[in-house]
Amino acid sequence: MPLCVGHEVIGKAVKVGDGVTTVKVGDRVGVGAQIWSCLECKPCKTDNENYCPKKIDTYGAPYPEEMGGVIAQGGYASHIRAHEYFTFKIPDNIPSEEAAPMMCAGLTTYSPLVRAGVGPGKKVAIVGVGGLGMYALMWANALGAEVYVLSHSPDKEKAAKELGAKEFISTVDNDWDKPWAFTFNFMLNTADATHKFDMAAYLGTLDINGQMHHVGLPDENLPPISAQMFAPNGCSMGGSHIGSRPEMFQMLKLASEKKLKPIIETVPISEDGCKKAVLGVSKNEVRYRYTLTDFDKAFPNR
Repeated sequence: MPLCVGHEVIGKAVKVGDGVTTVKVGDRVGVGAQIWSCLECKPCKTDNENYCPKKIDTYGAPYPEEMGGVIAQGGYASHIRAHEYFTFKIPDNIPSEEAAPMMCAGLTTYSPLVRAGVGPGKKVAIVGVGGLGMYALMWANALGAEVYVLSHSPDKEKAAKELGAKEFISTVDNDWDKPWAFTFNFMLNTADATHKFDMAAYLGTLDINGQMHHVGLPDENLPPISAQMFAPNGCSMGGSHIGSRPEMFQMLKLASEKKLKPIIETVPISEDGCKKAVLGVSKNEVRYRYTLTDFDKAFPNR
């Protein structure tokens, strides 16, 4: 591949603009999946800048013509330039290789959980245990909810329980949903194979007015859905896009204070390392998130 771009980036600030107030040279900081927004529209003014109509993703997205019109190139490089609003100081007790995937996967799962009021007294189902599901499970447990995992991969049961799941529910079993009718207040779907789901079965496990929320964004369309599926329990469905700056700092504080440890694999950043990571994700071999390391060796003169 000619270019391996990235959006979960940790490094030290080497230069700051004259107007920057939240970052100083030498700070260890992170950048996630969003690198800019207008900071003037209604979403931006209400801590919803992740829904700004003019938002710019950290890679593959064009800046406005008045800002040069260049295409954002991500951060798997010697340097990256970022707006201070989308640059976050990392707590000292979170290692860089663990902080990096929190910048996108972590925030993408943390935001919908806290916006749904997940906490003590709530029963939460996490669908899928992968690069997103791992964080969803970890956060929901840390927030005090009673957490269940729905998965078609029985071999992930041990990891799910280590991360805080009370029960592991195998969705490959016949009538797996029947014992769990009217159980979950909130369901966070992190899976990539939603197009294969029996949606009525999943929705039927929600309690009255429960919600199934999607953060896994598969290439395939959702399976056929009828309005009648929502009637038996008054349930609903929704989705979201990463999270806000305040939520990022809340998430990092939670991880720092509770000393939460994700399950990751480190890979040296190099042509071979990037190849291993891309193929590993494609073949579903990663457990559960790759982090590229050894930037000093790859870029010795930076």
